[in-house]
Amino acid sequence: MQSAGGLPPLVEPGAPLGGAESARTQRQARLPELGEIGQRRLANARVLVVGAGGLGAPALLYLAAAGVGTIGIVDDDVVSVSDLHRQVIHSAGAVGEPKVDSAARRLAGLAPLVVVRRYPVRLDETNVASLLTGYDLVLDGADTFATRFLVSDACAVAGLPLVWASVLRFDAQVSVFWSHPPSDVAPVTLRDLFPEPPAAHLVPSCAEAGVLGALCGIVGSMMAIEAIKLVAGIGRPLLGRVAVVDALTMRVREVPLVPGPAAHEDPAAEARPSGVPARAAWAPDDGPGALTLEAYLDLTRDPARPTVLLDVREPSEHAVDALAGAVNVPISHLVQAARGDQVAELLAAAGVPDDAQVVAYCSHGIRAARAVGILTEAGRRAGVLSPEAVARLWAAERVTR
Repeated sequence: MQSAGGLPPLVEPGAPLGGAESARTQRQARLPELGEIGQRRLANARVLVVGAGGLGAPALLYLAAAGVGTIGIVDDDVVSVSDLHRQVIHSAGAVGEPKVDSAARRLAGLAPLVVVRRYPVRLDETNVASLLTGYDLVLDGADTFATRFLVSDACAVAGLPLVWASVLRFDAQVSVFWSHPPSDVAPVTLRDLFPEPPAAHLVPSCAEAGVLGALCGIVGSMMAIEAIKLVAGIGRPLLGRVAVVDALTMRVREVPLVPGPAAHEDPAAEARPSGVPARAAWAPDDGPGALTLEAYLDLTRDPARPTVLLDVREPSEHAVDALAGAVNVPISHLVQAARGDQVAELLAAAGVPDDAQVVAYCSHGIRAARAVGILTEAGRRAGVLSPEAVARLWAAERVTR
């Protein structure tokens, strides 16, 4: 299977555009990659957007502005005052109104010919298949992992491409999933990035951790661009890649995303989490096991070699209680990088020096141990910081804050 380069257009071109719509979209149609035929493909496209919130709001605006002919909106919520800093499709006058109604009114004012289908319902197992029916493409702007996995699994069954994103605080991720892409392209789904939904208590909501409103605009716009590329068959979609956005440094780095292996050759693999080595790859001098706090502090005092503390939890967890000075490289990104033999590139993009010794940590040590196995196989000196040491550091930092 090849990685996704240029893909064939997802949608056939519709009828020639009328004068008003042609005039409205003329600056975009002048792009040689898109042209009049590409604009007609957009007009003939049917795109479903799950969520009219922080990500869905800007994505909806730019899909309609681009000339997408039919847009479905799934959202059972109403507009609240706390939404307005990021959900730019809604206005202060729409507070208390269903989001699908507020969004539909705004889209009609922006692109009068757009057909907006409103679904003021909560997407669940009973209605997801019917909601997806009749659409060419889905954008996932949901705000819970449970809904994201439900949408992804339903798209995988239906064979629909899915533009996916996640945002929290100053960090975001964007990708494209497709279980049945063109025959020469490897299929990937959300479960290749996250095999299972994380426990709810490990993933804070935007209400708990906060989110930069303008970042939602950037990421929602990226989602709209991916949708346009898929519909028109232009550029290189984010299929097989995850764009990781750090708004504080304004860095966008890329993580390769490939399907997971069908089976493990190691017969003992089922007895421990995938990627966890049978024994510690690097242990303190006093025997096997994870590094104690004292052993870790001794390493940091070694002037001959830098030590990097690596938080291998997801960005949403890192944003809440990262240890001081820790670099965030999620285990999901490490796994994908290892599959593409790009661990060195991933670490370099995160700012980890080539000669550094790495100490990985998470909440319970499982993901950190898995990371150490990957790092060791990639030729890096790496060890696990014990959960007890992590807890002691967290407690010390809470006192000094």
